[in-house]
Amino acid sequence: MKRYSVFAVAREALRYHSGWERAWASPEPKKKYDVIIIGAGGHGLATAYYLGKNFGITNVAIIEKGWLGGGNTGRNTTIIRSNYLQDPSAAIYEKARSLYETMSQDLNYNVMYSPRGVMMLAQTQHEIRGYQRTAHANALQGVKTEFIGPERVKELVPIINISGPRYPVLGALWQDRAGTARHDAVAWGYARACSDMGMDVIQKCEVTAIRREGGKVVGVTTTRGDIDCNKLGVVVAGHTGVVADMAGFRLPIESVALQALVSEPIKPCMDVVVMANTVHGYMSQSDKGEMVIGGGADGYNNYTQRGSFHHIEETVRALVETFPMISRLKMLRQWGGIVDMTGDRSPIISKTPVENVFINCGWGTGGFKAIPGSGWAMAELIAKGEPGPLAEEFSMWRFREGKFIDESVAAGVAH
Repeated sequence: MKRYSVFAVAREALRYHSGWERAWASPEPKKKYDVIIIGAGGHGLATAYYLGKNFGITNVAIIEKGWLGGGNTGRNTTIIRSNYLQDPSAAIYEKARSLYETMSQDLNYNVMYSPRGVMMLAQTQHEIRGYQRTAHANALQGVKTEFIGPERVKELVPIINISGPRYPVLGALWQDRAGTARHDAVAWGYARACSDMGMDVIQKCEVTAIRREGGKVVGVTTTRGDIDCNKLGVVVAGHTGVVADMAGFRLPIESVALQALVSEPIKPCMDVVVMANTVHGYMSQSDKGEMVIGGGADGYNNYTQRGSFHHIEETVRALVETFPMISRLKMLRQWGGIVDMTGDRSPIISKTPVENVFINCGWGTGGFKAIPGSGWAMAELIAKGEPGPLAEEFSMWRFREGKFIDESVAAGVAH
């Protein structure tokens, strides 16, 4: 694999960019792999990458029914933060955030990580108390956050209206090393690194059955034939319940659509990410000038990957009092992704009732920010057969045992 650098760009410019090689190979499936990972989104590719980097396991296939990064990885709003209340959540998200900071160097691929800062507005007295509590918990967890007053909010975000008649801004939970990254580049960078290690990224290859013998996985049946494996990782986000059913077990998750939209591009006016959980809306500005806007997940189970008019109305109405200027913008495009929700709004990284089948799901609306930490923890689980420190609290059996990691109550929003 040729190394990307300023010198490589200059060299290729002189020869009309004729010397660039493919970023990753597109091989035919082999008969057998040590590990098969179903799902070539960010979490699946990160799992494969850390299997190779941390454990030297490179006889790996990453199987994707569509195209690489074409699911939720390419359909999110790119927010990265780690200011969660519960200790297990803070640990895995902070691991992910720290890995994002060096990801471009580690992968030799610019993922455009931007630590622009994320603030979560307190617009009620209850939120003030909640965010101050989170700030204290983060201090104990080693996660750098602080609670700031409305004047500091206005200083960081000049376009905000802090004296709204219904929802005035009373302060905010501020994490200055949080931010955003380019979602497609994260998937492409991991895929390129995996391919360079000799792993096979196989697109347009849908899994139709999981083959078992004596309660143990032996392989998968796909639209491109049977493929054997010693271990199987299932990392398919909103379609997790469907694939788990193929393996013969059920999971405590439900799939719903999460929608987002972007405005027409405008001049730079906001260089932080703002989340307003009381009204349930959030916004940032992309490098192209678009205002990236999102809100809550749909209130009913579905597998829809498109937008709807009522979501535009509800989300923009929620934000327009706090950001009056967006009332004059035109919408450029809208989309949806399929997210898998657990009852406590925390993920599952776990062994399953089928031997050597491991599952990573339930990230809900917070999957993108967790990609490197999730991959790190899932790779350790697959390689060792037992969860490491990052994953041990996220077992699927916690729901049977009542050991919830309740971020739905702690955060008020799962983004």
